[in-house]
Parts: sequence; structure tokens; C-alpha cells
Amino acid sequence: MRVAVVRFPASNCDMDAVTSLKRVKGAEPQLVWHEDPSLADYDAVILPGGFSFGDSLRAGAIAARSPAISAVREMAGRGLPVLGICNGFQVLVEAELLPGALLRNAGLKFVCKWVSVAVENPDTPFTRKIAKGSVLRMPIAHGEGRFYLQERELRSLEKSGRVVFRYTDENGVASRSANPTGTADNIAGISNREGNVVGLMPHPERASDPLLSPFHSSDGMMVFASLVGGGS
Repeated sequence: MRVAVVRFPASNCDMDAVTSLKRVKGAEPQLVWHEDPSLADYDAVILPGGFSFGDSLRAGAIAARSPAISAVREMAGRGLPVLGICNGFQVLVEAELLPGALLRNAGLKFVCKWVSVAVENPDTPFTRKIAKGSVLRMPIAHGEGRFYLQERELRSLEKSGRVVFRYTDENGVASRSANPTGTADNIAGISNREGNVVGLMPHPERASDPLLSPFHSSDGMMVFASLVGGGS
């Protein structure tokens, strides 16, 4: 599977995503510059974390107008897997490929910490190798990750199973104390209606090598392994 990892000016997690994907059997990741208008040669695409265009205007707002996003939109329309990580999630929301908004964190501060995240929906290309209810240990690092959606739409999102990841404690219990940013319903990641486009605020690529994790976590690798339907 050929996977495009789109690089924007000020991306800072693109090579981490490529490195993680290289550990997955069957994955062939390649960096693609954001001005490339075609992704026809790829089977999936990842929009990595970072501060694309310096988060000018709003996080992800300018990147969402990049030429590559037109190609991402076309891939999404064909049912191909699209993953947005942190800033990539913000880009997908700004491009209206995912609903809602990602607002300033409740404390108006940048939050960088390891969190527990439960898998709510195992039926996406990025969770199909993970059992529902599994609790993953991954870090977050963002200032605008508070997911917001109007109440009626939020209830519809929940009812349709489009919440993919949720902040919880180590036992998988979603609580206020386990919510690091004040995000609605402890939501850490969602999908589109078809389930092929997923965005999440935690960084699976930063939890792919236990030697680099204070918790010896490689839980993030399950997200990338799910993409090709195999193990790492």
C-alpha cells in the first residue's frame, strides 16, 4: 500500500509518520509536498501534525486551501483512507471533510502530555486491528484541540458511531478529570459518515517506539498497522 504523507510548511511530525509507517509490513510511505495537485498514485493519505503555515488565521486554515487538499478530497470521495493527526485533524475540519470545529483548549494553554484514549469505533481503516474499548497510551501536543459541535449534531455524531477515539482514564472511563482540553464528550477523534476519513488529536506516531516513550508505549503502531490490515 502506497501512503502519501503530505508535508506543509512548518509540519513537524511528517517524518515521524513516515518512520512509523516504514515499520508496518506492506506500507510504502512517501512524503508529498503540499503544492502537488495529484495523489493518483497513492492508496491512502496522512496529514501529519505540526503548525502548518505557522497556524496563521486559525490552525489548519491555510493548509486546507493547499492544492494537495483537492486531491485528498477526491481520494476521500472514492472511499480511500484519509488520516489527519493533530494539525492534520484541524486541516480536515477546515476543509469540511470532517464536521465541527477545533477551538482553543479550555484553559487557553498549550497542552503537552501523555493521555489514555479508548477506541470507540473499530470499524475504520485505522482501528480495524484494535478491539473496541481498548485503551491506548499516546501523547497530545496542541493549543487548539477542543472539539466543538452544536448539540443536535453532536448527538447525531455519537448515535451514528462516528466518535472513533475518546479521552478516558487508564480503565477506559470517560470523566472530566480524564479530559485534557475540555473537548465535547471527551472526544479525541472522529470519522466522516463513510468511516474512511478519520481525524484525531493524539499522536500515534509519537507512541510507536517504546524506547522513546516514558510509558514504553508502542500503542500508536496499532493505528498504522490497521491501515494495511496487518501487523508491524
